[in-house]
Amino acid sequence: MLQPYASPLERAWYYGLRGLVGLILLYLMLPILAIVPLSFNADSFLLYPMSGFSLRWYEEILTSAAWRQSMGNSLIVSPFATLLATVIGTVASIGLVRADFPGKALLTAVLISPMVVPVVIVGVAMYIFFAPLGLTGSYTGLVIAHAVLGVPFVVTTVTATLQGFDFNLVRAASSLGANPVTTFFRVTLPQVAPGVISGALFAFATSFDEVVVTLFLASPEQATLPRQMFSGIRENISPAIAAVATILILLSTLMLLTLEGLRRRNERMRGARPA
Repeated sequence: MLQPYASPLERAWYYGLRGLVGLILLYLMLPILAIVPLSFNADSFLLYPMSGFSLRWYEEILTSAAWRQSMGNSLIVSPFATLLATVIGTVASIGLVRADFPGKALLTAVLISPMVVPVVIVGVAMYIFFAPLGLTGSYTGLVIAHAVLGVPFVVTTVTATLQGFDFNLVRAASSLGANPVTTFFRVTLPQVAPGVISGALFAFATSFDEVVVTLFLASPEQATLPRQMFSGIRENISPAIAAVATILILLSTLMLLTLEGLRRRNERMRGARPA
């Protein structure tokens, strides 16, 4: 905060730094914001200036069989992949935080490796591994592949939440006769719920936005929304792609607001900020 008695140099630094941050944000956001008006373009091309406004492209993605099928596939694959990634990631995080065993650092690195390994390599590896098992071209294979990509986000967020968790509460519940399952659902899970939900949202966003691994594993019948967008760009650049992108931007914004709400709730639970 700029103090009333700040010197001219301090004032110049204060406003200069904020101006630079504003320009960086504009640089990052402008390509994203430029696509939104094009989704209301009355023309059949992604071009400025626009000749008029229309909702025809939103109507097309709602009535086109290809877009509806791809949206349906995304709504089938992403929730199941998120559920699987959340369960695996949460259990793995609790085990890694509570237990101390040889190879713990290596196991942690393996769990989060899909986050840092180039996704093309992950796609090739999954295709080589899934093909002999008959999992390519199936919803099951796609769900498992997307879950693998989402597990690192769940492990990261839940592990961060567990750093402030008091495990004496678990010992107290056990001493009062609660079994491990009851202790988990009535003591541990409510405390780490913000981290679990945050990880689940990241896993859902990763699955819903994933296209490279899907190109390797999915058949045309399992084409998801990003794959349909990728195919549309190659074959015909239609403003319908801008309409889908606008919907995805709104979905991402809603997720970011949810994550910020969870972060503030977590801080209130720890007493770091007033309610």
